[in-house]
Amino acid sequence: MDDGGSTTNLLSPNKGMGVVIGVRIDNPSSQSVHGMDHITTPNEETTSQIPNENESVREKNNETDEDEVQLTRKRKKTSKVWDDFVVVTLRDGKKKAECKHCKSRLAITGSGPTSSYKRHLNSCIPHKQSLKNQQILNFQPSGCDVDFVPPLIGPDTKYDENKMREAIANWILSTEQPFATVEDVMFVKMMKTATPLFEKLSRVTITSDCFKVYEHEKKRLKALTKAASKISLTTDCWKSSHQKIEYMVITAHFKRVLSFVHVPPPRTAVDIADGIYKCLQEWEIKDKIFTISVDNAAYNDKALRRLKETFSPVRKLSCGGRLFHIRCCAHILNLLVKDGLAIIDHIIGDVREGIKYINNSEGRRLNFSKAAHQMQIRDRKLMLDVPTRWNSTLKYAEYEPYFHHLPTDEDWENVQSVCEILKVFKVCTNIISVSDYPTANLYLIEVFRVKQTLDKGSLSTNDFIRDMVKKMKEKFDKYWGECHLVMAIASVLDPRFKMKLVEFCFPTLYQNSDENIKEVKNALYEMYSEYLEMHDTLVRESATHGSEHERNVLGLNEGTSLGSGWEAFGEFIKTADLERPEKSELDMYLEEGVYREKGQTGMESFNALEWWNVHKLKYRVLSLMARDVLAIPISTVASEATFSAGGRVIDPYRASLGSDTVQMLICGGDWIRQVHGVKKKLKEEFPIEVLLPEVNTKFCVSEE
Repeated sequence: MDDGGSTTNLLSPNKGMGVVIGVRIDNPSSQSVHGMDHITTPNEETTSQIPNENESVREKNNETDEDEVQLTRKRKKTSKVWDDFVVVTLRDGKKKAECKHCKSRLAITGSGPTSSYKRHLNSCIPHKQSLKNQQILNFQPSGCDVDFVPPLIGPDTKYDENKMREAIANWILSTEQPFATVEDVMFVKMMKTATPLFEKLSRVTITSDCFKVYEHEKKRLKALTKAASKISLTTDCWKSSHQKIEYMVITAHFKRVLSFVHVPPPRTAVDIADGIYKCLQEWEIKDKIFTISVDNAAYNDKALRRLKETFSPVRKLSCGGRLFHIRCCAHILNLLVKDGLAIIDHIIGDVREGIKYINNSEGRRLNFSKAAHQMQIRDRKLMLDVPTRWNSTLKYAEYEPYFHHLPTDEDWENVQSVCEILKVFKVCTNIISVSDYPTANLYLIEVFRVKQTLDKGSLSTNDFIRDMVKKMKEKFDKYWGECHLVMAIASVLDPRFKMKLVEFCFPTLYQNSDENIKEVKNALYEMYSEYLEMHDTLVRESATHGSEHERNVLGLNEGTSLGSGWEAFGEFIKTADLERPEKSELDMYLEEGVYREKGQTGMESFNALEWWNVHKLKYRVLSLMARDVLAIPISTVASEATFSAGGRVIDPYRASLGSDTVQMLICGGDWIRQVHGVKKKLKEEFPIEVLLPEVNTKFCVSEE
């Protein structure tokens, strides 16, 4: 017997036997149960007697009639209040509902309402204390990097259907799940296991919820764009293979996708310009556009020229609009490499087909592995489309007479020379691709290295290399033949470089280097003057509004003194801030020596934006200018990365999605991932590794 009664465990072996009795003993010294109050849990009472089985048991144990406990079977009580109450039979035969926590007894009426029991639990102090002491299991996976998230349902909270639906909508957007997932039987089962109060959702409902989350996050993002002084954009176009229509994505420099809209045919320069302008109107950022980065398509040049003509009469563009149009550096590098590889297309095709030929048969792989072993090459794999281990392919011809994709000795020499040149492009491309948003100060020194390599190749004694480099230099001069102001100004605003890097690189990049260096200096001071003027305007507005607000709060009229020297001193400081020093911040910055970091190992070991954030009190105006310039996207990698998400969202099974729904899924997913710190999915293509079998050296014949 238990002092507080007993309860039934749904998973216990005795389930279904029908009798579990709890007895509460008022007098512990009593040796008889006759006349005691007995306690029967609500779920254990019965309505019909079981005389035969109980009588036989009593006869066997020689029990008297006075010791009999009558069991009745009643309808199972379903109210949750009975988890905290137990039915007690008093000595006079009356039944009461006793609280398990405070032992208070309440009357039981014939109709069995439970409202009085609920009111008692709301005021029962021991009951409230027991709820606080309960622990909630919220398992986190081992080694999980995600911050602890409190459960939606806690001991002192009620199930909130709206919060649950919002959480599901966030999950749908961030993980690019189909709307129909919420109707899946196992999804519903999983959610009901987590909380039995969960109600199944339809795809129509969750679609509506996703749109609400999208609109909510859009308002939050608009507040961010409103606070920004200048915004730089990237844009690119993409054609959905499943819908056969084209989309344009617009991405801001602060890592947010602003728009993913359908561009109707014929997608002319006017259509592109109109699409960008509508996006700027929708986000209310027409007056804040600093630069727009695009690839080198002809329609983009015309579209940016049209936008520049639209903006120039109504608002002032920085440096007279010379920084407005940014060409994608990554696209230019790809064009250079494409022209360089075009001359060895036939060799690349032979090698590619040769590796496929080897991989199609186990015997061919074994023979090739023997050839690699004879040449003492340790690696046991080939990389498709990666120019490595060419000598193994050469030796392979002795084992496979039907191998017809063998390049000549001269071809191998040419390929090796090309690879030496392309290594430089690989380093530059890695810097661009290492992050979606590399700062603009990283590019000038890499472009210099590319030009230096091309100049060296043009002096090669190998006619093949000279012809290849000639084509690459033509493309280089087409896009980088003129002074690239953004790259130059950004490098000057890197405290490790200042004007020294421009003076070092420009003689190699340009024939008229002195004129281009002078142009960079003029643009630098012109931009600084613009920022200084904006800073003075903000200071004057702040001083005026601050004085008016101060007097309104204190209830003072004009001419009324605060009776303190602080007011006079405050007015003096506001006036002093408007006085420009004899030497500008830009002059002081350039006159100081370059910054040298201890233990500096390369470009990646220094963050220019962090340096300016530390020195913003010293350079109040120049730090604002550096912040905006360094954040300019020099490539459209950020926009192009969005297309991989578009390919996953618009798959063959969702080709009927409307353009508004596609924009909601792409933009909303990007915003939710940023809010929760979730990395987006990357669609990368890796080289195919052809693993070669191990060779039994016992049967390999030496060439010696």
